[in-house]
Amino acid sequence: MMRYSRYAGTSNIGVFTAVNESVAFIAADAAPEFVKDVEEALQVKTQLMTVAGSFVIGSLVVMNSNGAVVSGLADPREVEIISSFLPCTLIDDTLNAAGNNILANDNGAIVNPEYSDEMVKLISDALGVECVRASISGINTVGSICKATNKGCVCHVDASDEEIKLIQDVLKVESIRSTVNHGARMVGAGILANSKGALIGDDTTPIEMGKIEEGLALY
Repeated sequence: MMRYSRYAGTSNIGVFTAVNESVAFIAADAAPEFVKDVEEALQVKTQLMTVAGSFVIGSLVVMNSNGAVVSGLADPREVEIISSFLPCTLIDDTLNAAGNNILANDNGAIVNPEYSDEMVKLISDALGVECVRASISGINTVGSICKATNKGCVCHVDASDEEIKLIQDVLKVESIRSTVNHGARMVGAGILANSKGALIGDDTTPIEMGKIEEGLALY
């Protein structure tokens, strides 16, 4: 299922929610209508919360079915909430916005090339997948410019053929270039998705929606 939605007046819904195949962590101030959209489109349980006292959960958390990598700024109560759903690993690094810096599914992860060997191993262990350092379209925050599931990936429109091939090799899915929200290139900010469905910002055009649907293999 694909549907449009909006969070608190913005179409950048991916900034405020982190999702995997079974659960979505949603900003604590989200309207009931948005929570319902997430539950229906992605077929997941939902948990309202903050991370580091902030509502930008999608920027600070990345998840797959094996675990969650969370900003080291998260407080113990927030970690406890996440850990009640799946294993939670804190990332104590200057690049602590895990959702922005890591692109992952259940098959692999592409991470900010500035991460140290120690951080790459930590992320790999937490998500239970191989991690490869790379930028995409010259941008290191790969999680903010792509959205991947276990069925497909949508990436920045300027991604090279070699980068598309890298995504295929690491994440084991095909990738389609697209924008979201009427030309926005930060694809990760405008889409919530898993293998069961997608929620996209309501400024997204029909042409963009078609490409996103194809990229995430949600026919």
